[in-house]
Amino acid sequence: MTKVWLVTGASRGLGHEIARAALDAGETVVATARSADAVREAFGDHDRLHARALDITDAEAANAVAAEIAQRFGTIDVLVNNAGYAELGFFETFTDEAVRRQFEVNLFGTMNVARAVAPHMRARRAGLVVTISSVSGLVSNAGGAVYSASKFAVEGWMEGFAQELAPLGVRSLLVEPGMLRTDFMDGKSARFGSIDIPDYAEAIAQYRAFIEGANGNQPGDPKLLAARIVALAAQDDAPARFVFGDDARQWAGAKVDQLRHEIARSADHD
Repeated sequence: MTKVWLVTGASRGLGHEIARAALDAGETVVATARSADAVREAFGDHDRLHARALDITDAEAANAVAAEIAQRFGTIDVLVNNAGYAELGFFETFTDEAVRRQFEVNLFGTMNVARAVAPHMRARRAGLVVTISSVSGLVSNAGGAVYSASKFAVEGWMEGFAQELAPLGVRSLLVEPGMLRTDFMDGKSARFGSIDIPDYAEAIAQYRAFIEGANGNQPGDPKLLAARIVALAAQDDAPARFVFGDDARQWAGAKVDQLRHEIARSADHD
């Protein structure tokens, strides 16, 4: 039976690939971005694609889009909370405004959409909330502190919210990719700190060089991840988390090992 998907940030990158994979699987997709025209240009004409403008930081707009979908189709079966961006750089080089903007989009914007969709899923006692996080929601490194902070927050919120939804028939899937070959690390998505701090100059230059070298050469295939997400959405026993990519699994595994070591060391001091 055809499902109705709502995918945010669908005009490019992973969101576009997820929406495309869902369409290829025969699903109906409401694809959103800040510009509906950008979505239409990305997909062209498609009978089962419905483009809508949505700035996820606008809670009223999120409510309106969710209500429109529920009224038109009678259901929202799958929400893919994908829209977001990255502030990449050393923490002290970011203004307070930039840090708050990171959370406004990645955390509070994601919450806005989930809050708008959840009542429709609860009413039907069915649905799947797919939250696109990152391995950076599990592991943080120099240069990624602000972005990771927003994704750590997403992880903590969604881990608890999923447990609140589960008894009501609504499932959750947290997706934690490694580095994907999208435009996520270029100027269309990523932003860098604006405050010059000489103490960090050399380290920041090395970090920027890494980002520039990695952009376009990331090991993860977004089309493959999109296909996996669509396949998992069709399963009744989908995992609560999906760590995608050898790099992500290596980093997450190392973090687990580190935590086990530190927990054991903590016990020595009880």
